[in-house]
Amino acid sequence: MIPDQKKRQLNAYARYSSMGIQMLVIILAGVFGGYKLDQWLHTAPLLVILLSIIAVFIAIYSVTRDLLKNK
Repeated sequence: MIPDQKKRQLNAYARYSSMGIQMLVIILAGVFGGYKLDQWLHTAPLLVILLSIIAVFIAIYSVTRDLLKNK
């Protein structure tokens, strides 16, 4: 491969890897936050489910915004 192609591939790999890690962190924060709130408020699995669904939507929005911004 030409060095310029390798550089573009590495940049794309780093970009998409960081987006995946960002999504994972957002979703895990939602699940962990919901779990801790459920323990504190004694509301069984209600807040874990609710906050994890909200976190998924936030993660999708965040990644979509990043993809559209970089084009």
